[in-house]
Amino acid sequence: MKQKDVQKQELTRESSRPQEARKKMKDIPAEERPYERCLKMGPEHLTDAELLAVIIRTGSKEETSLELAQKILALNYPNKGILGLLHLSLPEFMKIKGIGRVKAIQLLCIGELSRRIWRQAARAGKSVLKEPSEIAEYCMEEMRHLEQEQVRVLFFDTRQHLIRESVISKGTVNSSLISPREIFIEALRCGAVALILVHNHPSGDPAPSKEDELMTRRVFEAGQMIGIYLLDHVIIGDTTYISLRERGIL
Repeated sequence: MKQKDVQKQELTRESSRPQEARKKMKDIPAEERPYERCLKMGPEHLTDAELLAVIIRTGSKEETSLELAQKILALNYPNKGILGLLHLSLPEFMKIKGIGRVKAIQLLCIGELSRRIWRQAARAGKSVLKEPSEIAEYCMEEMRHLEQEQVRVLFFDTRQHLIRESVISKGTVNSSLISPREIFIEALRCGAVALILVHNHPSGDPAPSKEDELMTRRVFEAGQMIGIYLLDHVIIGDTTYISLRERGIL
C-alpha cells in the first residue's frame, strides 16, 4: 500500500473518532431513557438525574444527558444533589465539562423556578402574612440556601397584606450599615404602615447576635417616631427560624 493511501486511511479514522465516541441517548434501551420513562410512568417515577436529563436534553461527546446530569448532581458545591443547583452562578456552571452557556442558563432557571413555586405555595390560600411561622415559611426555601447574610424588608398595608419586599443589605449584617432612613423612605413610597425585617444566617443557626438586636431596636425606634411600625424581625436558619417578637426583644 502506498504511503499516500496509508495517510489517507489514518486521516479518515481520525475524523471518524469524534462521531464514534459521541454517546447518544438513542443507544440506550427505550425503557431506560428518561423521556420515554416519563411518558410511560409519569415524572414522579423518575430519579433526580432523570428529571434533570429530560430538561437539559442533550449531553456531550463523551456523555449522554443522563450521565451529564448524574455528574452535576454528584458535585458538592456546597450541597450535593439537587440542592446544589441553588448555589452555582452562570460562570461556575460553565466550568463543568459538557455545560455550555445554554445549559448553564437552563440550570439557573431551574433553581429560580423552584424558589418561585415554593414562595407561591407558601402564600397559597393566605390573604395576609401575620404569624412568624408564615413569614418564615414564605422566605425559608429561598433564604436558607443563601451563602451570605441578606436583610430583607417586607412592607404591609393596614390589613397586613404584603405590598412589597426589598433587599436592603447583602453580606455580614452590621447595624451601622442598615439605614432606617432608607427603609422608611421606601415604606412611605409604597404606602406601608408596617414592616417586618427578615434575614438569614448562612451557618444555619438562627440565634440572634448583638448586632441583630441592635439593628432591630434602631429600626423599631425610628418607626415609632413616624408611625410605621416594625412588627417583627425573623431570622432564617436551615429549616428553622427565630422571631425576635416571640423572644420578647420587640
